[in-house]
Amino acid sequence: MNLADPVAAYISNLEHERRLSEHTLRGYAHELDELKKLANGRPLEQLTVTDIRGAVSRAHAGGLSARSISHRLSSWRAFYRWLAGRIDLPVNPVATVRAPKQAKTLPKALSVDDAHTLMEAPAVGTAEGLRDHAMLELFYSSGLRLSELVGLDVAFADRDGYRSAGWLKLDATEVEVLGKGDRRRVVPVGAKALDALRAWIAVRDKLVKHDPHPLFLSSRGNRMSPNVVRDRVKRAAMLAGIPANVHPHVLRHSFATHVLQSSGDLRAVQELLGHASITATQVYTALDFQHLARVYDQAHPRAKKRD
Repeated sequence: MNLADPVAAYISNLEHERRLSEHTLRGYAHELDELKKLANGRPLEQLTVTDIRGAVSRAHAGGLSARSISHRLSSWRAFYRWLAGRIDLPVNPVATVRAPKQAKTLPKALSVDDAHTLMEAPAVGTAEGLRDHAMLELFYSSGLRLSELVGLDVAFADRDGYRSAGWLKLDATEVEVLGKGDRRRVVPVGAKALDALRAWIAVRDKLVKHDPHPLFLSSRGNRMSPNVVRDRVKRAAMLAGIPANVHPHVLRHSFATHVLQSSGDLRAVQELLGHASITATQVYTALDFQHLARVYDQAHPRAKKRD
């Protein structure tokens, strides 16, 4: 193999052997062009860990996001792994270099007023309208993930080779779901959500066709798809006049934020959300502090500078 231009040879390998898409190939080509600029005429196998770390520091200082730097390092690391199989490469200079930590973005949550407006918007008196209202109420009532909600059955079933992953326990006023990492949890369902669910279930049977199990059915009688649920949530928020971009995860974040603001019990919120680690839940403490800081700034007579 002619490795006079190892980057060109690698891109050819990605295109013809691994058959990557044009979009992906362009991404690799761009990142490897940056590697060649870093080398500045030197053979790429002569670059050192110090060279790579310097490039990361300069990129970070220049405003390149941690995510983009991570992607760049991943492309470079893969290139050097490929190169090591073809020449005597003493060390992969990217192997031990890590991107800067990505800043944790705080979850977006609706205000309590906006959440109230959305939930109290009158449900359209059709089967679809009742279904959509029940989905909204359940998202906000129980903090479910989108995958957990669409996977719910109207009741537990275990027969003919079928076993429910998650289901509604209407009499117990709770749902049992299978979350990330196959972790099962039981979550309470609030009174408003129960009323909405009962209204939907009263008309749901008319839509049942082949599969009797799903709690939420499409107009064709099939289990609701995640994309359709996203669209219905967004549409409901627009009709209610909510200015934010509302999607199922926003409702989950709103649930967690509002429960934490009211209770201050981080462990309980962790259990309700199904987080394996308290670290994942702690982001809500920062969000809650932002809320408290805004209240302080607005209310305390000496919170703001005076001329």
